Amino acid sequence: MIAAIVKKIKENFKMERVIIKRLLIAVFFVVLLLLLSLLMGRYPISIRELFDVLFSRIIVVDRSWSVVVETVIFNIRLPRIIVAVLVGMALATSGTAYQGMFKNPMVSPSILGVSAGAGFGAAVAILLSLDIVGIQIFAFLFGILAVSLAFSISRLVSKDNNVSLILVLSGMIVSTLFSSLISLTKYVADPDDKLPAITFWLMGSFSSVGFKDVCTIIGPILLGLISLYLLSWKLNILSFGEEEAQSVGVNTNRLRMIVILSSTLITASAISVSGLIGWVGLIVPHLARMIVGSDHRVLIPTSMLMGGMYLLVVDDLARSIISIEIPIGILTSLIGAPFFVWLLLKSRRGWS
Repeated sequence: MIAAIVKKIKENFKMERVIIKRLLIAVFFVVLLLLLSLLMGRYPISIRELFDVLFSRIIVVDRSWSVVVETVIFNIRLPRIIVAVLVGMALATSGTAYQGMFKNPMVSPSILGVSAGAGFGAAVAILLSLDIVGIQIFAFLFGILAVSLAFSISRLVSKDNNVSLILVLSGMIVSTLFSSLISLTKYVADPDDKLPAITFWLMGSFSSVGFKDVCTIIGPILLGLISLYLLSWKLNILSFGEEEAQSVGVNTNRLRMIVILSSTLITASAISVSGLIGWVGLIVPHLARMIVGSDHRVLIPTSMLMGGMYLLVVDDLARSIISIEIPIGILTSLIGAPFFVWLLLKSRRGWS
């Protein structure tokens, strides 16, 4: 008996060491991608110029670069990279939390209507000729409103029976409603001015972000990410079933509410500055689960890192493949659709 316990402890220790190594490798690749992304773009910057400019903010370095190089790095590329990483982390972590809560591998951050609500809010703001700040505020508020509406409908209908199923169905209803409102807004919009702006925003892009956007979203996103990580062990318990979680003292209704609130906060914040970017919250959690397993205590931080890396790579491709920038939502869909087909084929063998 003692020998079996010791063997189990050794196996767990070895597994934890493997997972820690994989997380460290992921962190290394994030840093490497950040540096490579600072070099990529239409304006050429050498590696030496990049490190000289970066180190000039820490130590005194002989100035050997132009003002344009410093402007491109700090005012254009760096805020864009930070926003791309934050948005990728938010969408991937939200997808991971929802998949764990609903015990369904096909769930994404938009399941409760936050994307459709945010899209409608942004469309209305553009129709009213509001500035970029107004568009972000409207997108954020309507994203929150859509999820609140879905949650309220589920509470009225379910009465503590089939809560997860009713919640998903409520989200589908709300998503359909706000998608219809988006279509109505596009129909009445000026086809020469407002309609192209609405269409472009709905395709997703980081082309106009700056440090103001970083300051706007970093607080809500970090707050939501920390909350979901602190709840990761409860998500593990919830994966065994509703009754089993309640039997060990987990308040499943409160847990579900906090997960929805945190996920909605980070998703709405991300969408408000980037537009609609699909598939990230569906693809990345599966890739992370293949690498580190289903323990949410490790899966959530892994999804954070991989989500940031994934969206950063896609954004680099969006601004480097051709002479004009491709909306990032188009690329994530082109990558996500084939992956989803593979996922459907794999799901026939079950999901663990």
